[in-house]
Amino acid sequence: MVQMMESQCEYFMYFPAVPITDLSDPARYRTLPRRSHLYLGETVRFLLVLRCRDAGATPTEHGPAGGGDGTAAGFGTESASSRAWRELAGSLCAVASVSPGESNRHRGNHHQHHHDYQSSGDEGNEDGEEDYIAAAEAAIAALGSRVDSRCRSFRDCKPLLIHNSSGTASREFRRAPVQSPLDEPVVLTDEVIFPLTVSLDKLPVSTLKVKVMVTVWKREAEKAEVQELGYLSVLQQREPTHTFRHDLNTFKAQVSTTLTVLPPPTLRCKQMTVSGRHLAVLKVLNESSQEEVSIRDVRILPNLNASYLPMMPDGSVLLVDNVCHQSGEVGMASFCRVDSLACRLPSMLSALEEHDFLFQLHLNDMPQDDSNEGLEVPLVAVLQWSTPKMPFTNCIYTHYRLPSIRLDRPRFVMTASCPSTVRVKEHFKVKYVLLNNLQDFLAVRLVWTPEGRGQGEDAALAAVVCHTPLSNLGHCRKGSTLSFSVAFQILKPGLYELSQHMKLKLQFTASVSNPPPDARPLS
Repeated sequence: MVQMMESQCEYFMYFPAVPITDLSDPARYRTLPRRSHLYLGETVRFLLVLRCRDAGATPTEHGPAGGGDGTAAGFGTESASSRAWRELAGSLCAVASVSPGESNRHRGNHHQHHHDYQSSGDEGNEDGEEDYIAAAEAAIAALGSRVDSRCRSFRDCKPLLIHNSSGTASREFRRAPVQSPLDEPVVLTDEVIFPLTVSLDKLPVSTLKVKVMVTVWKREAEKAEVQELGYLSVLQQREPTHTFRHDLNTFKAQVSTTLTVLPPPTLRCKQMTVSGRHLAVLKVLNESSQEEVSIRDVRILPNLNASYLPMMPDGSVLLVDNVCHQSGEVGMASFCRVDSLACRLPSMLSALEEHDFLFQLHLNDMPQDDSNEGLEVPLVAVLQWSTPKMPFTNCIYTHYRLPSIRLDRPRFVMTASCPSTVRVKEHFKVKYVLLNNLQDFLAVRLVWTPEGRGQGEDAALAAVVCHTPLSNLGHCRKGSTLSFSVAFQILKPGLYELSQHMKLKLQFTASVSNPPPDARPLS
């Protein structure tokens, strides 16, 4: 009876593109717009419909009250069949799971022993899906050279982790990452509808296709001995085949389908240092979707997890680099996004559009002796984004691995400042500031050395006159700051670089533990 009922059922999956409000009328959910692809990291709400093949011959219970004897007998037989269907449908349960599907972009026709997904809308239109992917790839290829030329100095940042924010359902799902929360099924005259939910935020970040599988079975009350002793004791006392023999005649079915998954927005990074300030530019590109993507927030955080080895079998972890943890120079709020009219959020990106965000690093105040020169800090970017095509997901958080930033904080620095514009033959002064946190120096001298590298450079340097080519600054103790000025004069109009020809000569007592400082260019 049950096995015959399995073969008499049809199975359909509906992936609506709008929220589901009413399931009592099949005509409503069948006409809802359907999705042709999903996004990696979103929560997907869909319907599994189990429909009886012989529903057309099974009248409803609200049939005619009167009729001849033959009609009454026939109706009684059909009514019993209808009641059997309703009893079975009311006792069915369904649970959905998701796993990485095929790595290629072409779906194969797999003939398996379980019930295959039957196309019933846009999600089953393979031609439309392939056309969508082909159009996206063609558009990206057509503009690929232009995008690459603009982003040549940017580095691609790979996603590390993806999770979503979908309210209570998402939190419940994360407690059981394999199974989805199950709402009450809707039993109609000829079909039963299971509203199901799966989350795509536990899949590998390189997933291109996902396999959504639903298992349907008949729910039955457990035997008294199982309730009293538990399955473990029962299985230890008798053969498992004897224990689960009654399950052979219960209703069981599996339905599966494979859907295309679009990756998160592409992120590229460029780091630079300008006048001693550490800057980072994040380029967010809508490269994979033809739909608009809303960028809600983007942040840069220190990736302190990079200092740990993978978890051991006993659950313990090993810290292999504690420099970042102990220094505290780069905190969770050290990278601040530079706010401007061009960087306001949220930002809508159409297909192949990009948006650049500028960040500046603000180091935490640390004692000079505790600072770490040359410290490399691993970074991670967190992108919060969404699309209007995700009806059940508020937003998706994608974590990207960024290049590590190197903190160059030298202890012996000289800076120079001068007027940006001067008149020809006008006397002006360049102010030099020497910051010494390295060691004591017996003597410090500043020497003007205008050695040109070619005829053009020699002619340019000939127009620069230094009135104090040698300056004796005396001794300089550790922790002190020296400030002094040098007079110059320009004889011809043009653009001149002065600091690269000014050399600093230091006299100190050499020691093995305190080597002489490296020569650094003036800035």
